[in-house]
Amino acid sequence: MAGGFGAIPGLKIGHAQDEAALTGCTVFLCPQGAVAACDVRGGAVGERELEPLRPGHIVQHIHGLVFAGGSAFGLDAASGVMQWCEERDIGFDTGVVRVPVIPAVILFDLRIGDPRRRPDAVMGYAAAAAAAHDKNPVVAEGNVGAGTGATVGKLFGIKCAMKGGIGCWTEEVAGSGDMGEPVRVSVLAAVNAFGDVRDPENGHIIAGTRVAPDSGEFVDTTAAMRRGHVREAFSDPSTVLVAVATNAALSRLEAQRLAAMAATGMARVISPVHTSFDGDVVFALSLGKAAADPHALGAVASDAVARAIVRGVTEAQSAGNLPGLRGWA
Repeated sequence: MAGGFGAIPGLKIGHAQDEAALTGCTVFLCPQGAVAACDVRGGAVGERELEPLRPGHIVQHIHGLVFAGGSAFGLDAASGVMQWCEERDIGFDTGVVRVPVIPAVILFDLRIGDPRRRPDAVMGYAAAAAAAHDKNPVVAEGNVGAGTGATVGKLFGIKCAMKGGIGCWTEEVAGSGDMGEPVRVSVLAAVNAFGDVRDPENGHIIAGTRVAPDSGEFVDTTAAMRRGHVREAFSDPSTVLVAVATNAALSRLEAQRLAAMAATGMARVISPVHTSFDGDVVFALSLGKAAADPHALGAVASDAVARAIVRGVTEAQSAGNLPGLRGWA
């Protein structure tokens, strides 16, 4: 339907970043709670508090979600979001205090900027505050938040990679309630893939591994791997993190199915995808009371994820001596 993250009542998004160190975090705030689930696809996932998203857990809603750079160090950003929420009495009521439920996942961006400066509780708090106080309905894309140090195409190492970033896309489906009003599906992706990003229409590579640091010619990572070029050791871990939000009312199991169907959008535009070097995770967030067929939501969410990932590279600017498509001649 359209680029950008369409507003979902009850959900706010904020970024914070260290532009000198080329790292940052993105916070999704849902103070009234959201039904949430996730689909883990990659083999190098760094996470905190994903267990409450599983069906059967006593916690039924989350109050926020954090995407952060900094590898496992970046998980500390969630502590700042918890502090922001606790100060406002937001969280799961234990009868003693309210405990904010804030799942967090990270991507590896330590090789592009300053590896000693990572997202922390202070940055997480700042991103939460930015989400709460930002009156601008437009969610920033490109080199912001968790996308500040994101890169794509790392078969030949970081020097032959390209800049990635935050990308958003919004779709709608026909509602099935009495009013029949359209139901919204909004996606945000932090694009830091090991593989190449391809155009979903023609399959052509639009960002990925280059033949040399000073070249604009693409290698075609999958083809090169078929010829015997392989990654033999831990070097430049990667990850694509995706949040799919809807104003449809979903159960935990329906949200789980939405996340799984949405994840197929990754395979349409990233090649190769879900490797042992990637920490890919897709989240589904349900906020609202609209009625829609969950499978229709999943179908359009797959499209939206693919488009959001493409925007994650087309909106990225050059940084850290790596070219970005936005403004790249």
